[in-house]
Amino acid sequence: MQNLDRITFDPQIMSGKACIRGMRVTVGTVVGLVASGYSNTDILKAYPYLEEEDIIQALSYAAWRVEEIEVPLPAYEISN
Repeated sequence: MQNLDRITFDPQIMSGKACIRGMRVTVGTVVGLVASGYSNTDILKAYPYLEEEDIIQALSYAAWRVEEIEVPLPAYEISN
């Protein structure tokens, strides 16, 4: 995975969701806009404080998360 230095996590911002550069714009918002057919130009017009690289990294992060596999941990019995 490439260095995603524009994706930030802060429990005080958007409840700790993945955000763009500490702003109140989540990765989910950006990915949702792209999925709805908005172009990068449209997104940058709607959110002028974003940069093209923010969109690229949001999509890269989302793609990485989709490929992540959750492995269940075995249940351990606690005995006295």
